[in-house]
Amino acid sequence: MKMRKLSALLLATVMTASVLTGCGSAEAPATSSTPESSKTAAESSSETSSEAESATEFAPDVQAIIDRGVLRVGVKNAVLGFGYQDELTGEYSGLEIELAKKIAEYLGVDYEFTAVTAATRTELLDSGDIDCVLATFTITEERKKSWDFTTPYYTDYVTVLVENSSGITSLADLVDKKVGVSSGSTSAKSLTKAMIEGGFIDGSAFDADTFDAATWTTGISFQQYDDYPTISTALSAGEVDAFCVDKSILAVYNTDSRSYIADKFSPQEYGIATTKDSGFSTLCEELITGWLADGTIDALIAENGIE
Repeated sequence: MKMRKLSALLLATVMTASVLTGCGSAEAPATSSTPESSKTAAESSSETSSEAESATEFAPDVQAIIDRGVLRVGVKNAVLGFGYQDELTGEYSGLEIELAKKIAEYLGVDYEFTAVTAATRTELLDSGDIDCVLATFTITEERKKSWDFTTPYYTDYVTVLVENSSGITSLADLVDKKVGVSSGSTSAKSLTKAMIEGGFIDGSAFDADTFDAATWTTGISFQQYDDYPTISTALSAGEVDAFCVDKSILAVYNTDSRSYIADKFSPQEYGIATTKDSGFSTLCEELITGWLADGTIDALIAENGIE
């Protein structure tokens, strides 16, 4: 009897050990495989992230802007729709302001605006005080010899603003008149060329490559000023008979007592100006062409009320 009980006890012990061994064997692979799988996924994610970061490699001059943390841009501060600074708040607005902000956003940096004129914009670019110019800067073959320009983001035209009391309504009425223009701009040459082509003045001495507004006096003369507000003041004071520049710039100075002449001429293509043959030039070109293609620039033009 005792032997039977002992045998039964031994049998039960063996069966229990067998069951416990079977359970451990079934759970072990699941427990050990979980950390292994998690580690592999984490490593894979890290490698993918590193590859994505290294995929975007910037030219040294672009990287310098990123390292500095600020994109420095030369802009206009008195051109409605393009670059305009509110006198009360100091805030800038306009198409070119928004484009500058988008470039800074792409680089992941802040932005800093410096108000420039036609006379100072290239000096500041050449000196390295600014990284680019977004300031209704007209693209010309001559200028492209010294600086890079992107594909045009806007095309404007040159025209003339006059006081209504002057009776001037067309190019023909500008013969023998004095016109106010901005120093360093192409406006005087554009107006002179348009008047020659219209047959209003003699163009035998005109040479587009050597034209100088300060010395031209055949049929029309020019007075150069450092900024647009000064030209507007000169027009009001009667120091000049007309104010000539791109129509978009003239818009802010057009009051109820003033009008544009009927003629507009010399298409002006605006592009971002950058240091010649720089990596930043390439980046700006890629961004502008992309924003032209996807409608971004068209939307900004509409938002800023540009004609």
